Amino acid sequence: MIAAGEPAPEFTLRDQDGKEVSLAHFRGKKVLLVFYPLDFSPVCSDQLSIYQEVKPEIEAKGVQMVGISVDSGFAHKAFQEKLGIDTPLLADFEPKGAVARAYGAYIERTGHANRSLVLVDEAGTVEWVHESPTPLEIPGANLIFDALSTVA
Repeated sequence: MIAAGEPAPEFTLRDQDGKEVSLAHFRGKKVLLVFYPLDFSPVCSDQLSIYQEVKPEIEAKGVQMVGISVDSGFAHKAFQEKLGIDTPLLADFEPKGAVARAYGAYIERTGHANRSLVLVDEAGTVEWVHESPTPLEIPGANLIFDALSTVA
């Protein structure tokens, strides 16, 4: 997993609407990258629904949040609509998992990202990371708020 203090690897991925989103678009703002395994799995549905509930509090702290998984933009759109969430979901689809690999969040044997959180600061440096011990364990929203209270 990438470490705090390292430069965040640049990327450009398409979101659920087919729009290109680059890490560079967030320069000047903090961004929380939420790597998760797959759309429509029960655990992922729970994780993103929980984060949606606290999204206004996260944004009030000046942090944008985006989800990243190996699913296609079409799957992301359907997933977003099913959950009723507005968090942008980025497709790390082809080459499969390239961004998750760059951040050290990809699990080769399963072919998807682990549940990992990466907070990138305004200058594009990794400020904080959390990697779940298993893809079945949801990083609670409390971890995000604890991290936001300890970083400047």
